Amino acid sequence: MADKIALITGATSGIGLATAKKLAKDGWKLILTGRRQDRLSSLDALLWDEYEANTLTLCFDVRDKDQVQSQLGNLPEEWRNIDLLINNAGLASGLDTVQEGDTEDWDKMIDTNVKGLLYVTRVISPGMIERRKGHIINIGSIAGKEVYAKGAVYCATKHAVDALSKGMRIDMLPYGVKVSQVCPGAVETEFSEVRFHGDAERAKTVYEGFIPLTAEDIADTISYIIGLPDHVCINDVVVMPKAQAAAGIIYKGQ
Repeated sequence: MADKIALITGATSGIGLATAKKLAKDGWKLILTGRRQDRLSSLDALLWDEYEANTLTLCFDVRDKDQVQSQLGNLPEEWRNIDLLINNAGLASGLDTVQEGDTEDWDKMIDTNVKGLLYVTRVISPGMIERRKGHIINIGSIAGKEVYAKGAVYCATKHAVDALSKGMRIDMLPYGVKVSQVCPGAVETEFSEVRFHGDAERAKTVYEGFIPLTAEDIADTISYIIGLPDHVCINDVVVMPKAQAAAGIIYKGQ
């Protein structure tokens, strides 16, 4: 994979971080983006120390169209031929009914999960089309397949990712560019802590009583998808912990 380049958004924690480690171990060159420079710097050092990985870190917020264009639209020449884009940056903010929801939470989720994914894809995909090769993987969610109480807006954003993934698959089809979607169920990362605005104790209760997925489980799924022969494309995959049957159905008896 010495000549293969992957771009991972939201690489400083959770699924993005685990995927960065997995791909670095497999020899990919990595462009890693995130909003926290200190974490990007630490990740850069870690990947070099453990895997001697060739990395380029970019600190910006995918919600900012101008930053996306400036950072990703002006990559150094040796980093421009991106083979793999993993649209991982995403979040949930708040857990409320629509009639009680915080519009700032709504803006944050819509701007990150939907518009951020679009901004990044708009900059990167033309190069893949021109080269007639590449793979885009969007990180969706079981919330993009079902709706649960007090999660209407988050679920709406992930339903949008589901629709965008299907549409992108059609749009990219004539150019040999693959598009895949990975939709996890309950994964124990910073996800719930972010959703509850830093309330770590409340976030911890989400994962009590069962064994949730880990970020590494999803990184392994991504690794499997990209390791398939060129003529094979996994359009969509839902990955759940054994204890979870649906978005709101988790058996907490273990």
